[in-house]
Amino acid sequence: MATNSPAAGDLRPGGVRFSVHDDGRPVSGATCSLYRQLLEDPGSPGTPGTPGKKRPGAPPPSTGRELYVATQVSGRDGQGRFPKQPPGSYFVLCHNQALPDPVYVEVESDCTHEACIELGLHVTATITLLRDDCSPNSLGFGLGREGDVIEIRIDYTDSATRVLPVQHPARARIDPNNPLVSHLTIPSAGLHELRFGVAAPYIAGSPGAPAQGGDARISGVTTIDAGERTPQPVSGNLGVALQRTATVSTADLSFWQGILNSTEQMSFNNYLRFMNMLFCGDNDLSDLPDFEQERFGQKRILRDQLRFRRLLPFTDSDAYRAVKAATEAFVMVNCGVLAPRRPFDEERDLAYLQRRDLPGPIGRIEDVFTEDYLVQILGGEAGDKTLPYLAVIRSKLPDIAIKLNPIDVDPDRVGQCTGILQDKLANPCLLELIWSYWHEEGMLVQTMNSITRRFQNVRSHERDPLANLEIDPLRPLNNVLWGFVQDEQHRLSIVRRNYEYDHHYGLRLEGKAVQRMQAADSRSRFLEAFHNLLRQCTTFYKQDDDTTVKADAFPVLNALKEVHLILSQGAHNQFGDLPSTARIEMMMEQWILARPEFREFLPTRIMTAYPEPWMDRVDAMKKVQGWTDTSVLHFRNLAIFGEQVLLSIRWGHWSDVQDPLQAFNWARFFRPQIQGYSHAYRSVTGVDLTLELPDAKVDATLPSVLLQRRLATQQRAA
Repeated sequence: MATNSPAAGDLRPGGVRFSVHDDGRPVSGATCSLYRQLLEDPGSPGTPGTPGKKRPGAPPPSTGRELYVATQVSGRDGQGRFPKQPPGSYFVLCHNQALPDPVYVEVESDCTHEACIELGLHVTATITLLRDDCSPNSLGFGLGREGDVIEIRIDYTDSATRVLPVQHPARARIDPNNPLVSHLTIPSAGLHELRFGVAAPYIAGSPGAPAQGGDARISGVTTIDAGERTPQPVSGNLGVALQRTATVSTADLSFWQGILNSTEQMSFNNYLRFMNMLFCGDNDLSDLPDFEQERFGQKRILRDQLRFRRLLPFTDSDAYRAVKAATEAFVMVNCGVLAPRRPFDEERDLAYLQRRDLPGPIGRIEDVFTEDYLVQILGGEAGDKTLPYLAVIRSKLPDIAIKLNPIDVDPDRVGQCTGILQDKLANPCLLELIWSYWHEEGMLVQTMNSITRRFQNVRSHERDPLANLEIDPLRPLNNVLWGFVQDEQHRLSIVRRNYEYDHHYGLRLEGKAVQRMQAADSRSRFLEAFHNLLRQCTTFYKQDDDTTVKADAFPVLNALKEVHLILSQGAHNQFGDLPSTARIEMMMEQWILARPEFREFLPTRIMTAYPEPWMDRVDAMKKVQGWTDTSVLHFRNLAIFGEQVLLSIRWGHWSDVQDPLQAFNWARFFRPQIQGYSHAYRSVTGVDLTLELPDAKVDATLPSVLLQRRLATQQRAA
């Protein structure tokens, strides 16, 4: 008699690999759940327990004979896995199907079994060429011409008659009367790829499955070969206009767009919205990009997991622990651009490229990033991709295997004790420590230190500027500050951060707490190389704005290579964890300072429009303590713009680039960030990085030294 219980205790587990397709096309993002059959009817074919057979259209049984096991999402290849399952009878259910069609499998010991799921939408795209008289003409290979208009019609079949979101080719104009039809003007002669697709939404309600899920996406590609349009003679008066130098789209534009979107969503205002959603019930996320709305759900799930892992050995610190877990979840979900849901918003991203006079890619930006920019991981499974820079680093270590988990507790997995962590390759956390450096120079950390010292009844000066700091225990801020003070021993010290600033960028803080540093490895050439890059960009922008000159991007490319090399030399030791830890701690400090209770203790300027609510507290503290009178706004701009620029340099594969085209596009893409950084640097230090004097040497004086000089000048003037 067959049974679903595992056999003897020495049986090894098996697994299930599912594959979701639509007429042969892989379906990515499909949410599938695995259920285990607890009972079996051996006498009835097609019932649970008969492996590989299906009951078409039948929903999963709800008689209590099934047990929900897990949920996974299919990758770009349409596949997903349920590893390490005990032997027995199972079925796989796709929650994106209109009518669930479970696929039954029999898992045997030490074997992986296939479950093939057909989504059944039958997505097709029909392309029609519209002639000058608007009459349709079926488009064959080579029939279109440059400037012709083509009509793209996307059709699908859905058994539940759902209206599904349709993805049209990039730059196509959607017909206002029919969302399935779009029109596209052929931009130039040659071969063009048109990417299209349909999204099947998640259907909730299955036993044990998550209440929410993502869309399954069916993507397709069709090509047209356009010929050149015959020149037509013209006569009469002609107008002539000069335009900026044209450029060609490169695949790394998609990577830079992902960096820009991800760092913008890491902003404090977005973090504050996440905290308000958790603690204040503010669930209105309608104005956020679609990818960030989905990430909010991922952050909530990760926060719930971390709350039970991040325990503190202190009494009455639960409020602080909740803030700490939520902040860590926010940073860890937002710091990556490779993990789903990737930070791309097609309409918004194309608009940004247009403002920078950069051409959009052929196809969706996210598809270009996945298929054209990312590189297959050496030794990884099919579909495992990483950044080109990391792929080069991986190729230097071909003899080392890929390790799936940081700590593998399964003794049966031979050879998994050592190796390269797959998650570090497939989803690196893109953060720069320069963000923390500039906020620390802006007195964020010192402001919190002054408040916590006064909270503990420690006097800082003979004349106490915080004499009115009396926080009553009736409001949440009191208990959060209590936990913050208690947890001081577990936070990074100023000395430890200072050593790492020196290791990454050759930057150091100045003050009594960081005297007599003895750094083992310093990036002393970084500041000179980075400021040289900013100066080369200034020269490039002047040439690029002159429509009578073709801008030369070779000096920019050489400067990029130099900065990339210096940054990569510092990407060791604490590089993997200290930047994210410092970011979490400083974002918590910003959140505490943004609490409304501080209005009672720090006299702020109400009429000054700060972009983030914590900033006026820091400027007010600097005023009462007699610190620098430079607004923290400029330090915050240096942090944000500096991180965006350096991320694109550190993680880009610049060492192997010879064509200046990529440097040309990079300079145009990051022009607002580069010019914003140069302006903020002049406001903070008094040094103008944009000056182009003959034989002028690049100013590589440490910012902390320049800040000390400005403070001394300020105090003498007072």
